[in-house]
Amino acid sequence: MELNQTKMNLLREIAGLEAVPQGAYNIRDNGKLAGRNTTANIDIVTKTDKPGIDIIVKPGTKGERVDIPVILTETGLNDLVYNDFFIGDDADVVIVAGCGIHNAGGLKSEHDGIHAFHIGKNAKVLYVEKHYGEGEGTGERILNPTTLIEIDEGGSMTMESAQIKGVDSTDRVTKATLKARATLIVREKIMTHGKQFAKTDFHVVLEGEDSGAHLISRSIAKDESHQHFVSCVDGNNRSSGHTECDAIIMGSGTVTAEPRLNANHIEASLIHEAAIGKIAGEQLIKLMTLGLTEKEAEEQIVNGFLK
Repeated sequence: MELNQTKMNLLREIAGLEAVPQGAYNIRDNGKLAGRNTTANIDIVTKTDKPGIDIIVKPGTKGERVDIPVILTETGLNDLVYNDFFIGDDADVVIVAGCGIHNAGGLKSEHDGIHAFHIGKNAKVLYVEKHYGEGEGTGERILNPTTLIEIDEGGSMTMESAQIKGVDSTDRVTKATLKARATLIVREKIMTHGKQFAKTDFHVVLEGEDSGAHLISRSIAKDESHQHFVSCVDGNNRSSGHTECDAIIMGSGTVTAEPRLNANHIEASLIHEAAIGKIAGEQLIKLMTLGLTEKEAEEQIVNGFLK
């Protein structure tokens, strides 16, 4: 597998990779397989009916990591993949995904990834997904990730999602169904600028007894960008659900938050919190008294907010 400096930079941004990863991995480069490795406990199989792969983790697998990054460097490319993750009972693994686009041309480059997770009983998954865009071209960089999650009894998933630079438009959909004692934690970080647009759509169904979900979105909308946050939690059993949307607006940026909670059981406990506003003046003043310029103070606050 040979990757030039531009492609390696994308891999560094979205997956923290400085070289070909160890362990199980699948690297997709401009819609094609660039490299793959499997292990005794993790298999990766190419789908035969549509573009994408199946990632199969054996029951009881512990301490292994799977890297499945996607990179695009061709202007005008529209890439679509369907990836299914089958996580065996009692497994405990880390999955690092994400997409980086370098668009140096005048045509739209787009990646749409549909990731479906089937998490077994008492299994644990840490899923890290980063999106990033760059390139001096005028063509748009579009990323539309869809994450579909089914968690069996006692299973858990933590999803860390980040998009902080260079994506012109994104429609991020996450849908999950949790069985008894299953838990889902989602931490999302988004920053938009210019005329960029970002939509987040969470829908979690707490189907099983004592299931729980904690959804956190932190975002910054700069310049004339717009963000739209939608969250829906259905409590269909004795369960707990919490959603939180914290957003900072700068310049002429705008943010819309639409929470919806459906308590369909007498013992469903559901909470939503939302806070949208500009950077507090006293925060800027405090940092500026320490010798920072107003711009430097803003950068410090933004970096701390998204940390």
